[in-house]
Amino acid sequence: MENFTQLINRIGLPRLAAMAVVAVLMLGFFGFLITRAQTPNLAPLYTGLSLEDSSAIVTELQTLNIPYELRGEGDTILIPRDDITTTRMTLAGSGLPTRGQVGYEIFDQQSTLGATSFVQNINNVRALEGELARTIGSLNRIKSARVHLVLPERELFRREKTAPSASIVLSVRGELANGEIRAIQHMVASAIEGMTPSRVSIVDDQGNLLASGTGDDAEGAMAGDAAERTLGYENRLRTRVEDMLANVVGPGRARVEVSAEIDFNRSTTTEERFDPESQVVRSSQLRETENLTNGANGQVTVANELPGASQNTGGAGPSEQGTSSEEVTNYEISKTTQTAVTEAGSVKRLSVAVVVDGVYATDAAGTQTYTPRTADEVAQILTLVRSAVGYSETRGDSVEVVNMQFAERPDLAVPGTDAAGGLLDFTRDDLMNGAEMAVTLLIALALVFFVMRPLLKKALSPETQPLALPPAAELGHHGVLSADGQVIAEAEQEIERDKTPAWVANAKSMGETQLQTLKTVGSLVEENPRQAALIVRDWLGSAAA
Repeated sequence: MENFTQLINRIGLPRLAAMAVVAVLMLGFFGFLITRAQTPNLAPLYTGLSLEDSSAIVTELQTLNIPYELRGEGDTILIPRDDITTTRMTLAGSGLPTRGQVGYEIFDQQSTLGATSFVQNINNVRALEGELARTIGSLNRIKSARVHLVLPERELFRREKTAPSASIVLSVRGELANGEIRAIQHMVASAIEGMTPSRVSIVDDQGNLLASGTGDDAEGAMAGDAAERTLGYENRLRTRVEDMLANVVGPGRARVEVSAEIDFNRSTTTEERFDPESQVVRSSQLRETENLTNGANGQVTVANELPGASQNTGGAGPSEQGTSSEEVTNYEISKTTQTAVTEAGSVKRLSVAVVVDGVYATDAAGTQTYTPRTADEVAQILTLVRSAVGYSETRGDSVEVVNMQFAERPDLAVPGTDAAGGLLDFTRDDLMNGAEMAVTLLIALALVFFVMRPLLKKALSPETQPLALPPAAELGHHGVLSADGQVIAEAEQEIERDKTPAWVANAKSMGETQLQTLKTVGSLVEENPRQAALIVRDWLGSAAA
């Protein structure tokens, strides 16, 4: 117990308090590490949920005894990463999440017994709106969607029919491209019978009109579509030519730019041609007539008109007999009718510009020398490019290949050739976990080397011995030091005393002793200030006791 008390007194209360605080911090830190290691890695189960969906999902997770955590304003739910797939399948079996919309399950939840046609029609519209909102919300850039449908009913005995329309409100991440907006319009129009894409209006959550549903923006949509089709065609040609040249001159050693002029006019041409040389008999008609006339002096009687009257009037007068024939032939002239429909999107003119880098050679000293390509190589590259883009001299296409030195030499290594590249393919979670472990390790090492190690070293170091008294103090009454540092024994002191008066000898000896002692103590304090402080503290403790 005495030794323990001495150890505490030697260490001191401030150092003991500091060691206790550091120990508590270290225990808390390592406890945090152990708890963090045992805590399952959480990942988002669903994000952007409505409050209704969050409440229903949390209730289901509590039933399944799955730990969860809410983030944000309750619109994000996190669960252990290993349970995400199974939980999503289980929740999908329960119809969750509904995304705040009611789909076709409305017919399963409500009884149709006693329901009127009006209620059924309303439920049908609600189901269509909910299903369309869910489909639109599944797109990558869409956070949430709300759909309103107008489905007019055709009245009896009425010929006019009003086309259906739709209005959509979107909450988006970033900004939607024109192609994505038109895709939503076409998707909704295809899901509703009789609806056209121009009857679908789209508004974002900032109040910006993305597409009007009045049908007046058809020309603007066509213009945007034409620009995108032109750009897509140019990008396809550029990629095709660059990939081909990469195998010839090396990756990154060629730059290609394509400018295409595309005709988006749609025309229909009908042409009829008649060939007079190719005649075909269509119909032929032959008619023969025989005439027989008897003379009766110009008189017409009843007897002349009776049957068989000519037999009795053979000599009554002169008679006339004649035959006539008529032939009619109809010819059909050969006719050719051609109808040519020219669809939009034909290439009117194509311009291609290709810049090819030269050849680099490395000598024995490691210096790279640039050498331009020969005219034959440039001509061969020109032939390849013309064949790849479908060069047509009739259209007036232009293809130019120029050999110039690039400002910066590109890397000649082919991407993906590094055999060890697969080991460095870390995901975002792997990088975050690695960074967390590295920071934790650095903090632990800093605490051990800069806090614990100095404290333990100070606590376990042996107690410093008090300063040795100077020789004059140790001699006491047995002798004194002379001016040159030699010890004068008591016998010699007596001889000196006899030679000098007593009071003079005593004063001289005491003064020399004190002066030498003070000089020695001063030099020791300057050399060892720390030990001197310990001695003074021990003296003060002894005086207080």
